[in-house]
Amino acid sequence: MTAVFRLAAASVHFGRSASPVRALSDVTLAIHPGERVALVGANGCGKSTLLRLLHGLAAPTAGQVTRDPAVRQAMLFQRPHLMRLTVHANIALGLWLRGRSWAEAKALALRALARVGLTELALRNARQLSGGQQQRVAMARAWALDPQVLLLDEPTASLDPHAKREVEALMEEFADAAAAMTLVFASHNLGQVKRLASRVIYLEHGRVLADLPVADFFSGPLLQQQFPAAHLFVKGELV
Repeated sequence: MTAVFRLAAASVHFGRSASPVRALSDVTLAIHPGERVALVGANGCGKSTLLRLLHGLAAPTAGQVTRDPAVRQAMLFQRPHLMRLTVHANIALGLWLRGRSWAEAKALALRALARVGLTELALRNARQLSGGQQQRVAMARAWALDPQVLLLDEPTASLDPHAKREVEALMEEFADAAAAMTLVFASHNLGQVKRLASRVIYLEHGRVLADLPVADFFSGPLLQQQFPAAHLFVKGELV
């Protein structure tokens, strides 16, 4: 099966000093269509940088990143950037910039808002919404692009429990509706990882230390024997 992403000894360093910050080091992996990949690890381990690298927002300092140019992809951030426009216009503008006519963009934007249950907020100022509502607007904006790959950076980290459940449900619905949709998401919520992921990649100091099916990642003996650092992280004992 053709990989959506393939990384070969990819590294990302920031700064030009003699001691640059190593955000990612020698990462080699492949992600295939339909996978649900969770990126886990402590703050600063490289999760966000890896997502940005996959999406083309960061360039590798060394190594190689290969993407399938035919695959449509979208990315959601922990705090979505919304313009000082209505909710409807925030979605329609992105579609218009992608080449849709304004009439078509507005119609698709309304469909996207209906998809995430926010039709009644279409004319509200997007920046006046709650955090959970803003994240659902961002989900609608991504869904409107009909992506085959959806990258999410801590999409529920700053939300209350109810809003978290809503965003999680949308992630699962999107993936289920498009059988070959690929999800790659960073999360500190191990319960969320168990619920949504089919594969878990554990990072530490910019390196991939474990890459396992979700069932194996959370089954103590295998993880403890082969990936002790990841085992400590799962137990909440990693210093």
